[in-house]
Amino acid sequence: MERYSVITEKRPREIVLLRGRGCGYRRCSFCDYHLDSSPNDDENFAVNAEALSRVTGIYGELEVINSGSVFELDGRTLQLIQSTCREKHIHTIHFESHYMYRDRLLALRKVFNEFTLKLKLGIETFDYDLRERVLQKGINDRNPAIIASGFDEANFLFGLKGQTAAGMINDIELGLKNFERVCVNIMCENSTAVKPDPQAVSAFLTQVYPIYKNCTRVDILIKNTDFGVGA
Repeated sequence: MERYSVITEKRPREIVLLRGRGCGYRRCSFCDYHLDSSPNDDENFAVNAEALSRVTGIYGELEVINSGSVFELDGRTLQLIQSTCREKHIHTIHFESHYMYRDRLLALRKVFNEFTLKLKLGIETFDYDLRERVLQKGINDRNPAIIASGFDEANFLFGLKGQTAAGMINDIELGLKNFERVCVNIMCENSTAVKPDPQAVSAFLTQVYPIYKNCTRVDILIKNTDFGVGA
């Protein structure tokens, strides 16, 4: 498992894949990332400390992901993130959070008030039926502006059965309207029953990717390890 990498394109930053107690929601039908977790805070901290020890501060920005939400990291890890960023002169930290924690975002910003926080939401799609009936994301709101409130960035998941080029473009455009940045992830084969759809993947690669590949506000991961972390 690679837990540290450097992203050099679009918005250059370092990235660490840390380990927490596990996703508190854990009902998304497509996701098995929560398997990268442990209930043992001491063991998690040891893993996280090693990854954070590799941070150099080269770009002044650090993205922290942990196969769940920032709120599932142990307290010592959160303190180490702060001290590492302070020591390495990192001014901006990117965290991820599930929608169910949206009422805690402001408090998190206060804890990290010496840094600029960019909070990313895994929305996957604005298509409500696909998002809630198939992907089971647990985001009951439909209004994009309400969903985006408190968040700065968004993850989208494409390459699913029923998705079209027009629908994916609509998602990205709504994302760019309501968030500072978006990250597009193409569905990859995993242990869940949700599988990538070749027709939808092809539609993305031929009709959507060429439009946004050079957009500085859109990260695109064809493989889920394209940021250099994971396995």
